[in-house]
Amino acid sequence: MTTLIGGLGTSHVPAIGGAIHKGRQQEPYWKPFFDGYPPVQQWLQEKKPDVVVIFYNDHGLNFFLDKMPTFAVGAAEVYNNADEGWGIPTLPPFKGNLDLSWHIINHLVDKNFDITTCQEMLVDHACTMPLKLFWPEGECPVTMVPICINTVQFPLPKPERVYALGRAVGEAITSWDSDKKVAVIASGGLSHQLEGERAGFLNKEFDLQFMESLVSNPEWATQFTNHDLVEKTGSQGIELLMWLAMRASLAVGPGHGVRKVHSHYHIPISNTAAGLIALEKF
Repeated sequence: MTTLIGGLGTSHVPAIGGAIHKGRQQEPYWKPFFDGYPPVQQWLQEKKPDVVVIFYNDHGLNFFLDKMPTFAVGAAEVYNNADEGWGIPTLPPFKGNLDLSWHIINHLVDKNFDITTCQEMLVDHACTMPLKLFWPEGECPVTMVPICINTVQFPLPKPERVYALGRAVGEAITSWDSDKKVAVIASGGLSHQLEGERAGFLNKEFDLQFMESLVSNPEWATQFTNHDLVEKTGSQGIELLMWLAMRASLAVGPGHGVRKVHSHYHIPISNTAAGLIALEKF
């Protein structure tokens, strides 16, 4: 029987990949950020998940503004990384898990989600960077199923719809006929805005309240509209929808509760609020 061990949320910023590539983790600017990750890395070494399902948003590498699916699920044997123009080295291909991919896809369709199925899929830093942060040494030890949520071009899925998607993904994971251990990763957010009059906008109070809600009140953020979330977190802060989907995926199965393993918050990293959380399901 499949074991859903828990979920993780982390911010993604291209500059983080550059810092890793250039070995700057201990420099004063970067150290407070990277110091947040060892407890989560240790937890993953203890739990040893076999597969990760990653909620993330594409930044134009695989999907562009002319073709932007609301929800897209990868169903490929391998996922290739490519140059995005940020100066981040291209990483080796990541192994997919076809069996779980198709199980999730079929379950989502049965639950009336209209999704895009991708049997070939390029993955950008939002998908690959968490894997380097959580498993910094050697080859990535997990296979993966990437699930892309549109947070780039309006209209965007509503928070309650994203929560429902996350629950359906959690149902699919826990009903998968396998002895594998699965973790769910959310990549994106928290508050940040990279353009316009509010460029550099951060909202620490809201970020911390949202992170706490993931433990105590997982549906808290569904009270807001997308416009509310953009106002409170910035135009790119809407990426917190990935965290909402991740948490919803844990609210299924024989146990509905979570235990916070570790959380970390640091601002700013490249004009972005950098959040990290690890939740163990029980």
